Amino acid sequence: MTNVQHTRTGTAKVRTSSLATRLFVSATAWVVIILALTGIVLSSVYRQGSERAFDRRLNLYLRTIIAEVATPDSTPDQFQSLGEPLFDLPLSGWYWQIVRTDTDKVDPRASRSLWDRKLPKLEDQGVGLSAAGIRQGYVDGPEGQTLRMVERPVDLGIDGKFVVTVAGDASEIFEETRTFDYYLAGTFVALSIGLLLTTIFQVRFGLAPLKRISESIADIRSGRAERLEGEFPVEIAPLARETNALIDANHKIVERSRTHVGNLAHAIKTPLSVLVNEASARPGDPFAAKVLEQTEVMRDQVAHHLERARIAARVSVIGTVTEVEPVIEALCRTMEKIHRDRDIAIDITAAPGAKFRGERQDLEEMVGNLVDNACKWTNRRVFIEARVERRAGSDPTPQLRIVVDDDGRGLSAEERAQVARRGQRLDETKPGSGLGLSIVVDLAALYGGGLTLGNAPIGGLRAELVLPAV
Repeated sequence: MTNVQHTRTGTAKVRTSSLATRLFVSATAWVVIILALTGIVLSSVYRQGSERAFDRRLNLYLRTIIAEVATPDSTPDQFQSLGEPLFDLPLSGWYWQIVRTDTDKVDPRASRSLWDRKLPKLEDQGVGLSAAGIRQGYVDGPEGQTLRMVERPVDLGIDGKFVVTVAGDASEIFEETRTFDYYLAGTFVALSIGLLLTTIFQVRFGLAPLKRISESIADIRSGRAERLEGEFPVEIAPLARETNALIDANHKIVERSRTHVGNLAHAIKTPLSVLVNEASARPGDPFAAKVLEQTEVMRDQVAHHLERARIAARVSVIGTVTEVEPVIEALCRTMEKIHRDRDIAIDITAAPGAKFRGERQDLEEMVGNLVDNACKWTNRRVFIEARVERRAGSDPTPQLRIVVDDDGRGLSAEERAQVARRGQRLDETKPGSGLGLSIVVDLAALYGGGLTLGNAPIGGLRAELVLPAV
């Protein structure tokens, strides 16, 4: 049950981290998309505004030229420059041109800047007249410049039909738009950084209460705390409250289980004692002897299974932690006194700070059985090692590994399988009931661990116990 709780806690922790990552990535993606779309729209709007301003300037020149053309006594020199020196500078990119369309015998009039070149017609490029009666668009100029051009047909009746064209260097529009894009990009980069930092801040501190709950649950599981303590936001407070209620309910269930186990023990032991007493009063009766034999078996079975139930109830308690090194040292001192006459040397190597996630009496019972068994079978030396390891793979759960070696005769594979079974003894001359290793196996299994028997490097039996650690 403890392992299940640990696994669920670990999963919740991973999901919290994944949620923070998903929120950050989602927020970043939306910021980038929104700013990119906004930049495209603003750049397009600014470009259109620059074109309109440029077109107004061209239309002003166009109307001036049309007014001069419509004046009968006008001469080309009167409106040659239109107040713009660039119309006099050869191939400057600013041009005007007047072409008579009702006859082919009249040469077009043009600005000095056009030199001996001619401007293309927008009409020939398929550009239609606007509602104002003009055509406008981009064309290639004499020197390869991109020109913004406006063109208008003019009908002066008997004085002729004309097409008046004014063109300006479109690089002004492009440069203004490019400069605006640079400033806009710089502004949006700074804005993006600010928004991302704000998002990181919000995600980090917004999910901090969940992280604090995860860490508090880990503290409860490892025995450093008993409940979720502290103030939580109103959105998280119900979760903390329900978690504490679940912990309280767990403790109550364990207490009720212990009470039921005790009641059951008393209820069963009383009738068994009556049977033993009645059978003992008839020493010569074969039937009484059989009853005594079976009641001993029943007592053994009841004691075994009640002990397992008691241990299972203890294992389900959250937050129980035991220091490993003091337990092993105390057991070794006891074994040295018991086997004083044999002069057994017990060497201990225990990792400082190693902790067992469970009850002290259970650790004492498991390790005590292994050390006692090693002392019974050893010749001179027993070696004990305790260390904490991390599981391989994605599961970071720590595990406690306790190795007990002796330099006795050791066991074959068949013998190792036999002694792990309950009540099996290989040598009746050694004291004991044959229940030691089976109790260790059962206890370790209840804690999600296990016991492995093998050959020790120093020549005898190696017992390797794996249990949950902190």
